[in-house]
Amino acid sequence: MSSVELRKVDKHYAGYHALKAIDLEIEKGEFVVMVGPSGCGKSTLLKTIAGLETINSGQVMINGRDVTEEEPGDRGIAMVFQSYALYPHMTVAENMGFGLRMANRPKAEIDAAVKRAAQILRLEEQLDKRPKQLSGGQRQRVAIGRAITRSPEVFLFDEPLSNLDAALRTQMRVELSSLHGQLGSTMIYVTHDQVEAMTMADRIVVLNKGRIEQVGSPLELYANPANIFVAGFLGAPRMNFIEAKVVSADASGVSVAAAGLPAITLGDIDASGVSAGDAVTVGIRPEALHLVERTESGTPAFSGQVRLVEQLGHETVLYVDASPLQATNSDSGTGNFTLQLNKVSAIGVGAKLQVGFETGDAYLFGPDGRTLTPRKPVAST
Repeated sequence: MSSVELRKVDKHYAGYHALKAIDLEIEKGEFVVMVGPSGCGKSTLLKTIAGLETINSGQVMINGRDVTEEEPGDRGIAMVFQSYALYPHMTVAENMGFGLRMANRPKAEIDAAVKRAAQILRLEEQLDKRPKQLSGGQRQRVAIGRAITRSPEVFLFDEPLSNLDAALRTQMRVELSSLHGQLGSTMIYVTHDQVEAMTMADRIVVLNKGRIEQVGSPLELYANPANIFVAGFLGAPRMNFIEAKVVSADASGVSVAAAGLPAITLGDIDASGVSAGDAVTVGIRPEALHLVERTESGTPAFSGQVRLVEQLGHETVLYVDASPLQATNSDSGTGNFTLQLNKVSAIGVGAKLQVGFETGDAYLFGPDGRTLTPRKPVAST
């Protein structure tokens, strides 16, 4: 039995269609992360599960029970928000036990629940303090502890780490993943940060304009995006895209050409969806591009000039202008090719490079944005 199931869920705000026929099953004990750009519907979907938003049609099921018409407090869920929402005049222990006190639970039960949550979250020494005496990470742990004390069937997290600095976000990612392992509870997590999604999720749900684009494990979505949107959204730096035209398409593969590149033949592709003259897009991840000293036979390569260098210590990211070959990375605001080297490099701004890639590393997207490339192997974990 699924822990959470959404059946044809639709949500409208006046003339705006926020959620469009959402179908999703989340298994008991899964850690599922919902990602997508601002306004895609991920927080609305989470609030729909919580009962904080009323849907226009469809069903919300929790552990086989139809909770569509139930109040939030009756659904067996606990929600952790971006804002800690702690009562400043209460101690940590009082904040964590507040929900149980409102439910008129016995004091002994409340004390036991608070003690257990404090042990899990390493807050035993903070129980008598007030929120202003705590760090940001400790406050977020208190908010999570308040959810734990209720022993919910499902935990819902709405961008809980976005108010923390980078170091604390990294620490809290580890702690939340460890917490999931300890509790074994179903957790549904919303974030705009793909690093959080890739590192924490059992499965990722990618949303766009109120629809689910793809659901799968982090590595499966990274290696085999269903369409150009998913391919561009998952990955940092994002995938490079090149506008191209189909030269030929038959059983042997699809041959495409772009200004500044020789014709590229991509084999094992279902050519039934394209024909000669069609506008298509070639995608290449930054780590799949490499520097070449000379153009090798059969290896697509292009010349470019470095416009920006990012030295990140363990890697170097180069932004390369390869006119007349134009990258269509408009969403990233660069319009350049991004090249990721897994080493420190002395290459500087203005350097002229020859950049190549293997055709097996390239992706091909049809006129409708659908991925035409055959399934790529996923790295074992």
